[in-house]
Amino acid sequence: MNFEAAKHLLEENDGAGNTFKATAKPVLIGTAVVGATTMIFSIIVVLTHGLTQNLDKLSLLHPPFLLGLITGGAVIYWFTGASMQAVTTGAYRAVEFIKANIRLEGATKASVSDSKRVVEICTQYAQKGMFNIFLTVFFSTLAFAFLEPYFFIGYLMSIALFGLYQAVFMANAGGAWDNAKKIVEVDLKEKGTPLHAATVIGDTVGDPFKDTSSVAMNPVIKFTTLFGLLAVELAVTLAAESGPSLTRALAAIFFALSLVFVWRSFYAMRIRSSSPVAGAPRDG
Repeated sequence: MNFEAAKHLLEENDGAGNTFKATAKPVLIGTAVVGATTMIFSIIVVLTHGLTQNLDKLSLLHPPFLLGLITGGAVIYWFTGASMQAVTTGAYRAVEFIKANIRLEGATKASVSDSKRVVEICTQYAQKGMFNIFLTVFFSTLAFAFLEPYFFIGYLMSIALFGLYQAVFMANAGGAWDNAKKIVEVDLKEKGTPLHAATVIGDTVGDPFKDTSSVAMNPVIKFTTLFGLLAVELAVTLAAESGPSLTRALAAIFFALSLVFVWRSFYAMRIRSSSPVAGAPRDG
C-alpha cells in the first residue's frame, strides 16, 4: 500500500469536507434565524395587541429599542470570544499535562491512563465553558426581558441578525484557514517550513472558529428567542399586576448574575502563565 499517496488523497478529501462544512453550517444557522423571526414577530403581535398599539416603539427613534439592537450584537461577540477562550485554555492545559507527564520520545510514548487524562482535561474545560456560557445566556435573557419589552425585541432581532452573519464569517474563515494548511502540506509540499508554521497558527484559530463558535450560534439563537418569548410574557404580566418596580428589581438581580458568569466564562478562563502544571483544571 502506498501510504503517501493514500495520505495525499485523504488530505484532499478532508479539504473538500471543510469546504462543505463551511457551506452547510451557515444554512443550519439560517434555520435558527427563520425560527427566531417567527417567534420575535409573535412577541411583537402580543405586545402591540395585534399591531394596533405602540408601533412607534418599534423604531430606532425609541431609545430602548436602539439600545437593544446594540446589546444583542455585544452578546454575540462576547459569546464567540468566550467559547473560543474555553477551547484555547483547555488545549493549553492538555499540552501542559503532556509536557509534564508523557514521554514524547522512545518506543512507549504514552500510557492509556495518561491518554485518558488528556481527554478528561479537554472534557472538563468543555463542560466548564458550556456551563458558564449557558448560565450567562439564561440570566441575561431574563434580565433584558424584565427590563423593558421593546428593548428586548431589539435585543432578539440583533441576536438573530448578528448571529447569522457572524456564523457565516466564522464558518468560512475557519474553513479557509484549515484548507490553507492542507494546500501547503499537500499541494506545495512545504511541511516544516516557516510558511507551514504560519498556516498551522492560522488553523489553531480556524478550528474553534468553524467547529465551536460558528455552530454553537444555532442553539444560542434558538434558546434565546424561545425562552425569551416565555420570559417577556411573564415580565409583562408581573408589571401589570405588581408595577414596574418589581420587574426592574428582578432585571437588576438577573443582570448581576449574568455578569458573574460573564467573568467566569471569559476572564476567569484566561491562561495564566504563572500557574503551576497540574493534573486538574484550575481556571474558571
